[in-house]
Amino acid sequence: MDHLTLRQELLDLFCQLAYQEGDFLLSSGQKSSYYINSKPVTLHPQGAVAVGKLLLKQLPPDVQAVAGLTLGADPMVTSVSVVSAYEERPISALIVRKEAKGHGTQAYIEGPSLPQGAKVVVLEDVVTTGQSAMKAVERLRAVGYEVNQVMALVDRLQGGAEYYQSMGLRFESLFTIKDVQQRYQELKG
Repeated sequence: MDHLTLRQELLDLFCQLAYQEGDFLLSSGQKSSYYINSKPVTLHPQGAVAVGKLLLKQLPPDVQAVAGLTLGADPMVTSVSVVSAYEERPISALIVRKEAKGHGTQAYIEGPSLPQGAKVVVLEDVVTTGQSAMKAVERLRAVGYEVNQVMALVDRLQGGAEYYQSMGLRFESLFTIKDVQQRYQELKG
């Protein structure tokens, strides 16, 4: 399947499985007239493959791992890593905990150990203010990884992109909320 068809299939899955209209309270504390729960998409067989292929295609060639804050990024980093193995471009997956593990090594980061300075891209499902992925960036940098980029599935266009840029990070998303809402109306109509 070509890139554009795959992207359209993923957008349709977001409209069918993830996007809802109503009154919602977001993790950022903001109120919203719509909500996007990406997990039904990123845990869907076709959704997982599309996420893995589309994000892998956009990753810089020297990236050694993708990482993200649990739980939203878990299926994303896994999808990219699995697809990367099939594409013969192996990229490790790292999961960043919200709190340190309370036993054993008490680690914040799960996954294979990488060398100091390893290049890691942080993945996020839906970006609002940018604070969630920034926690992952800070924890990864604290253990010596180089993190210069955040990639998201959907940008809600509520300041996250500007926040990342102000922190010296490159940011890109597969879709904006405008893309999702426009397609949602087309499918509904």
